[in-house]
Amino acid sequence: MDTNTPQSLINEYTEVYSRLPLKTQLIYGSGHVLNDVCASMWFTYLLVFFQYVLEFDNVQTGLLLLIGQIADAVSTPFVGYNSDKSEGSCITRYGKRKTWHLIGTGCVLGAFPFIFSSCVGCSRDRDSAELFYYAMFVIIFQFGWASVQISHLSLIPELTPNERDRTKLTAVRYSFTVMSNVLVYVIAWLVLRINESSKIGPGDELKFEHVVWSVLIVGSTCTAVFQTYISEADNGAGVDVRGGQIRSTIGDLFKTIEIYRIAVVYMSSRLFINLSQVFIPLYLHESLDMNASSLALVPLVMYVGSFVTSLLVETVNGVFGRSSTYTLGSFLGIIAAVWIKFGYGDDYSTYFIYVIAVILGAAGSIVLVTSIGITTDFIGEDTHNGAFVFGVMSFTDKLSNGLAVIVIQYFHSGISDKYFYRDVLTYICGGSVMCGAVAVLFGTCGIRRSYERIPEIVA
Repeated sequence: MDTNTPQSLINEYTEVYSRLPLKTQLIYGSGHVLNDVCASMWFTYLLVFFQYVLEFDNVQTGLLLLIGQIADAVSTPFVGYNSDKSEGSCITRYGKRKTWHLIGTGCVLGAFPFIFSSCVGCSRDRDSAELFYYAMFVIIFQFGWASVQISHLSLIPELTPNERDRTKLTAVRYSFTVMSNVLVYVIAWLVLRINESSKIGPGDELKFEHVVWSVLIVGSTCTAVFQTYISEADNGAGVDVRGGQIRSTIGDLFKTIEIYRIAVVYMSSRLFINLSQVFIPLYLHESLDMNASSLALVPLVMYVGSFVTSLLVETVNGVFGRSSTYTLGSFLGIIAAVWIKFGYGDDYSTYFIYVIAVILGAAGSIVLVTSIGITTDFIGEDTHNGAFVFGVMSFTDKLSNGLAVIVIQYFHSGISDKYFYRDVLTYICGGSVMCGAVAVLFGTCGIRRSYERIPEIVA
């Protein structure tokens, strides 16, 4: 094919590629389960564990989460850049994405168990030495988590050039994320409900350790399956009929307004999902005064709703497009946020809170899958910078989440209002998803940038 072939004509050849088999899609989805179960514990129970079990103060717990998010934010573009540029016979043979995935897995397994357990050899004074102890393991864990996340995301455009298949992979990936969260909440519910009438306290430390080790075993098994059966070289795509690879420089990426707008969309989506996950348990514990098992049951219901919705997201994206689908998810998120603001009474805490959980789960599923789809559309065929693009997206996500949590926890330390976390869910989470919708509506997703076409070497 002539190297001057117009981009529109090149895109028409996408369908020449064979569709990814279901087996490959499912094995791909299993590759992020370890990250998913750890992220579920991190966002849902980190503040609960450190505030109510280890009895750290609000600012200290928020600071630990901020340290982790900054470490993750710094690691993601670093991992993305080096994952794109990794070379060498061993790396090439095994796969540069899989190599970084394996490195990250080792860091996660080596550090995460120490976060949800007592400090070895520390006193109970909650001094700076103990804070440093946990921060060290948090940084190692977050570097590993970033390595797994970026290498796994950047495999999507590597495995297939087909837009429908990419959306399907994203939906499958999110379905595994939801199932991983459901697994965490089921195990947590079974463990925490032993003392049904009690609230979380210092005596629950061993229970959290049991939950952590249970989910790590499942995550490690899924990682082994992924590493064994996924091959970067065999993506089922067939012969490249487009006449070469499309490549842009990192400088070109930052010259287009689209990358900044898409970063706002991705960041807003993650803020909505992660902050909901962080503060729902604290809202249940402080504002609604619910028992320990509800801190697992309500998030479980939320992710069941998310899982059901994730099965439909690919179809909805295909029929209505990215913008309309994202707007729908944002609308559901705003409805849930407003309901939380005005909900009260026994019926609310007994019944309606579970309806809200379903709506939050559905909204999160829609906006996250669609925002990742928008990002893969932006990458297009320029897979050589795919990991770096996802690294940039994740940088904005992690940094904003960490800063939001530490600011919220700082203000809460001086406020005794039991409805503080209710207002956080209403204004911060609702505002985040609204911001994402505005960024989607005021722009055209997927505007491509200039490329340098790399001609094929013909033997």
